[in-house]
Amino acid sequence: MDEDFFTEDPIAVASALAARLAENAVERDRAGGHAAAEREWIRESGLLTLSIPAEFGGQGGSWSKVYQVIRILARADSALAHVFGFHHLQLAGILLYGSPQQQRRLLTETVEQRLFWGNALNPLDKRTMAADARNGFELNGLKSFASGSVGSDWLTLSAWHASTQSALIAVLPTRQEGIRVQADWDAFGQRQTDSGNVSFNGVRLPSELVLQAPGQAPTPRATLRSQVAQLIMANLYLGIGEGAFEAARAYTNDEARPWFQSGVPAASDDPLVQHRYGQLWTLLRPAQVLADFAAQELDRVFAQGEHVSARTRGELAVTVAEAKVLAHKAGVEISSQLFELTGARSTSAKYGFDRYWRNVRVHTLHDPIDYKYRDLGRYALQGTLPEPTAYS
Repeated sequence: MDEDFFTEDPIAVASALAARLAENAVERDRAGGHAAAEREWIRESGLLTLSIPAEFGGQGGSWSKVYQVIRILARADSALAHVFGFHHLQLAGILLYGSPQQQRRLLTETVEQRLFWGNALNPLDKRTMAADARNGFELNGLKSFASGSVGSDWLTLSAWHASTQSALIAVLPTRQEGIRVQADWDAFGQRQTDSGNVSFNGVRLPSELVLQAPGQAPTPRATLRSQVAQLIMANLYLGIGEGAFEAARAYTNDEARPWFQSGVPAASDDPLVQHRYGQLWTLLRPAQVLADFAAQELDRVFAQGEHVSARTRGELAVTVAEAKVLAHKAGVEISSQLFELTGARSTSAKYGFDRYWRNVRVHTLHDPIDYKYRDLGRYALQGTLPEPTAYS
């Protein structure tokens, strides 16, 4: 790793990394599997420390900056942007749930050892059980949708504690005895997100690695983790939409042929094509504006520390839901409608334009958009703020 990478502009670093990822993005999307070499490029870029506070040796970047990087990467390769974003989600969990001692140890080691974090914290999957054991717990069971788990160094995990009927949240080294990461992700999109299953067989979890103990109620500040996660998704969808728009624009300008009835020399001169690009642009721009505003609000609330109130947290959730809904719509619509503007020749496999739709379609199913509309409708009608959950 370049010793001077902290002095570099993370946006410039991300742009260079995105250009490198774009060179073989179509081929890798087609092949699927684990992008080991490309994940090392991310590690070598220094961007894994972007959200870590300077007091722990990190770059102290804002969440706004992290989301800008996610969008830049997603334009080129949304699968690896997903892995990058979920790395920072695990770091957010340490900042929000961890004790000062846990934060110092885990975040300092992340910087010094260039650790890559993966996710095994799926709150809806209660198949991993935590049984009381001496000085901690024993874990047994399975976790699904474990994004970034393959090739990770550490995992954030949740496990169900039967006697308290609640979940614990903890961290463990991925290579600890009894943990098995299964590279079995087979969705038609986001093919290189390493989002398969992780199994736990008699895994010892020491108490010092438990971030939230069973039965411990999270503070309003701790529940910001779901808002960090929702904005990661919103910026993934938005980055995909931006990438799809740019791919369509370049194709229309450089390769598309005008329709024979249009009477214009170039496809980009066709008023109907211009009209449709205008429609797509007005999907994209509001989504960008709201995503940026939501990121600024998250930074503002995050900075309040333990003084975050339930109301402040709820108002942030409304803002994030607005951004997520528009990013969802922009990503899905632009990635689908681009073919109506680029024509039959653009469906050639060599372009790989279908990956934009496949990737955004798979990831937008993470949690139902209708429940975001419901939350926004309740707020608009009754002033009711969303209840904190892992998804709202």
